[in-house]
Amino acid sequence: MRLTVLSGPSGVGKGTVVAEVRRRHPQVWVSVSCTTRAPRPGETDGVEYHFVDAEEFAQMVKTGELLEHAMFAGHAYGTPRAPLGERLAAGVPCLLEIELQGARQVRAVMPDARFVFLAPPSWEELVRRLTGRGTEPTEVIIRRLDRARIELAAETEFDAVVVNDDVTAAAERLVSLVAAG
Repeated sequence: MRLTVLSGPSGVGKGTVVAEVRRRHPQVWVSVSCTTRAPRPGETDGVEYHFVDAEEFAQMVKTGELLEHAMFAGHAYGTPRAPLGERLAAGVPCLLEIELQGARQVRAVMPDARFVFLAPPSWEELVRRLTGRGTEPTEVIIRRLDRARIELAAETEFDAVVVNDDVTAAAERLVSLVAAG
């Protein structure tokens, strides 16, 4: 079984699509990243993310506990190496949801992984999703939109593209790619 890495611009709905994969296909193991950002309303530690402080995150980087790590919107994010390695060794289908910088780091150390880009149906829809969250200040949204323009240009670096025009359909297309091994 090989790792499937899902990436795409901020606001494209990676978390929503992955939540649908979790709900409909519990046999797919989804890696839980660490982050230094505070939980959003409804998020649970250990489910959406492992919420850690900056000191703990820095220690994880220093000791090599993270497969990849990156700064995004002022917060650190990273993938714990051990749980992923254990699932892959056991032949469990694994999905990793990360941003572009992290996906590039994973490609450098695991080039045989399958890389899937989650794309918005349109730029206008991406803007609507980012501004409709209502959880972030305007300056953060502007930074995310600027970064999204750059991230959209990286689509050609990926093995497959899934357009998130319908969450259930996008989740099913993603699972078919995960299942293809």
